[in-house]
Amino acid sequence: MSTRASISGSEKYHLYTEELLSDDPRSVFLDLTPPPSFSVSKEVFGGKMIEQLTAEIPAEIMDEMAIEWIKHRKLQGAVGGPVGAEWGSPDCPYD
Repeated sequence: MSTRASISGSEKYHLYTEELLSDDPRSVFLDLTPPPSFSVSKEVFGGKMIEQLTAEIPAEIMDEMAIEWIKHRKLQGAVGGPVGAEWGSPDCPYD
């Protein structure tokens, strides 16, 4: 059995993982409602099927998702942000 664990969302998008009771989440899912534009293509190249999904994501939504993803994964130190109990870090007691 699995359940959705929200990372970030608004009325226009939802970024989430599906968590199984026995495993750590391995994938992240994105719902865009409605997507500004998207395309799905399939091509055969060198005898192999190549599938591609392209979706337009407005910059302000991508910014919001990126910030929430960095906080969710505690990657602030990797992008030059605060770590530990510093202001702005996920371990800081103040928001």
